[in-house]
Amino acid sequence: MASAKAPGHDRGWQLRAGPCYDPATVRMSSGTRVPAGGIPLCVDLDGTLLRTDSLVESVLLLVKGSPAAILRLPFWLWRGKAALKDEIARRVTLDPAALPYRGELVEFLRTEHTKGRSVLLVSAAHESIVRAVAEHLGFFDDVIATAAGTNLKGQHKRAALVARFGAGGFDYAGDSRADLPVWEAARSAIVVGSDARLARRAGARVERVFTSPVRRMRAIARALRVPQWVKNFLVFVPLLMAPEVRELPLFLDAALAFAAFSACASAVYVANDLLDLAADRRHRSKRRRPFAAGELPLALGLALVPACLAAGFAVAWLLLPPVFTAVLAAYLVATTAYSFRLKHVPLVDVLVLALLYTGRVIAGAAATHVRPSSWILGFSLFFFLSLAFVKRYTELYTLRDAPPELRVRGYHPTDLQLVAINGAVSGYIAVLVAALYINSDRVVGLYDRPELLWLICPLLLYWISRVWMLAFRGQLHDDPVLFAIRDRESWIVGALIAVVLLLARLL
Repeated sequence: MASAKAPGHDRGWQLRAGPCYDPATVRMSSGTRVPAGGIPLCVDLDGTLLRTDSLVESVLLLVKGSPAAILRLPFWLWRGKAALKDEIARRVTLDPAALPYRGELVEFLRTEHTKGRSVLLVSAAHESIVRAVAEHLGFFDDVIATAAGTNLKGQHKRAALVARFGAGGFDYAGDSRADLPVWEAARSAIVVGSDARLARRAGARVERVFTSPVRRMRAIARALRVPQWVKNFLVFVPLLMAPEVRELPLFLDAALAFAAFSACASAVYVANDLLDLAADRRHRSKRRRPFAAGELPLALGLALVPACLAAGFAVAWLLLPPVFTAVLAAYLVATTAYSFRLKHVPLVDVLVLALLYTGRVIAGAAATHVRPSSWILGFSLFFFLSLAFVKRYTELYTLRDAPPELRVRGYHPTDLQLVAINGAVSGYIAVLVAALYINSDRVVGLYDRPELLWLICPLLLYWISRVWMLAFRGQLHDDPVLFAIRDRESWIVGALIAVVLLLARLL
């Protein structure tokens, strides 16, 4: 990572990572060396100034660009954390403008700097990251960071600050147990995002506390995309479309399949959020996602991914047929390929999304031993292809006037009309497949009044046309599935379709 020239460099700004310093200071009567501007304020970066961890973000950015690099990480770490940070910094660059800052703390520091107080950014992060952040914010007088083989954390950070300012010659803002040794040597403590008792454990006088209360469980539920689990109800479709099957154990198997798919889908959602942090922060709505906004620590996300996968595959392996486990594994491979590469290939991305939706129907059939009708699979493919095109269209519409670096996954503004045409046509083909199914011999044997099923076609045509009309107007801002969940008219259409199916079966 290329290091940025920090503000104040023309005033003799120098990065310090070791214990030997020679700044311009004045000596107090106690012997403590203090800069002429008064007691300096030293501020930690990760978790304090930032609502994230720059090392974890750098690792995720590295892995996203080169997944094979994950195999090198243990060897770099074996040489020490400072070497690990140096190797990663040579390969990736974090954009300081895209990082989540603690706004209240930033304003406090800017005010202190305006009053003439010396403000330093002191971090265990790599020097290039620290310099880039300092330059971006523009009010730091100096930086002290990891460099020259020294990981500036805990006792090393304390030693560096004591060597420069003397014990009690500085105030320090931190957020974790790693800052306890530094607070022990500081005049006073500023605690960020933690209980003030943390600093008091070090015997430091707490000057100020910056708290940012987060409803952790609600944030975790948002990260797991619990509302998106509604997509996994597709595993019930094979049973619902086979009226002759009414065994309760099969519905229990479908429920287990729903749980397994939901757990694995949540793992994929979290992994995607971790890999797309920078892009999400530039997006109008995605920037509010828990990891992009810094509401949840990235380490928690790294733990959630394997935990959800383990839970999903445990249910599949222990309680469901082996063929379902195979379908679930194929889904995971496909969605991983989509996340790393295929979502950046125009047209292929929407086809894969449609197949992932249809795969849920196949998974439901595998879990319940009900063979899915080719009509259902055909309808699902075209219907969800239309929804995938809607999703891409809304993203393109939002960024139609954006600079090239913010364009959507390989698409160009001129593709907007083509995407709309393909999506609308796919939706109408889905209705055509449904009409052909209604006219097939299979329906005659399943429903007492099959002619009533024709009422479903205008209902589907209305819903698909309405979704695309809203998309054309720029009024569709959500994922189309989430839109359907929240939309009153979508619920009415769904209820009417259910009534038609019931009447066709019972009358």
